[in-house]
Amino acid sequence: MPRAPVRRITRFTVMATLQAARATRLGLPEGSALSWGLNRAIFYAAAKRGFRGAGAPAPPGEPSAAATGAETYSLGDDFAYRDPNSAELRFTIGGETQTEEAFHRQVAARFGEERAFREAWEEALELVGKFDEGTLRSGRRFYAEVYKPRRDELVAQWTERFLHEQAPAGATTGALTRKTPHARDGHLTGTRP
Repeated sequence: MPRAPVRRITRFTVMATLQAARATRLGLPEGSALSWGLNRAIFYAAAKRGFRGAGAPAPPGEPSAAATGAETYSLGDDFAYRDPNSAELRFTIGGETQTEEAFHRQVAARFGEERAFREAWEEALELVGKFDEGTLRSGRRFYAEVYKPRRDELVAQWTERFLHEQAPAGATTGALTRKTPHARDGHLTGTRP
């Protein structure tokens, strides 16, 4: 009988969830906020890893934002590229659009059950709601004051609460032994957002 894949809550998961909660508190509808959250988590993971060299041309097959007609969208002092082909406000990075479905596949699914993700989502909204608008509008302050001081605590708490209670007897999630995201599902190996 094949083993079920091991789910892990990582810093990437926390970043995406908190950024989505931030976008919701700043007025984006949930679908757009989830797209924003996944987009920013991918952005920070790539930034930690190191973008392709400054001034380096885009790799073949990856059009520039200008070539695709992408426009920027500002959320406070942060910005991301909008998907010009989407009827809804969705964001794109690296030639891929971050959809609500992608968020659920790459982030929410790590919580196991939808109920577990919804509980964590409510906690994230409550946490982000404790900060003033100036903090939420500043990408630097949000990272330094909201995300960074809580990232490892949330990884541990959410893993304990949501994964350990769902795990079959004798199974382990491995979430506390390795803190970097997997390379699958758009996550970048060796990054620490």
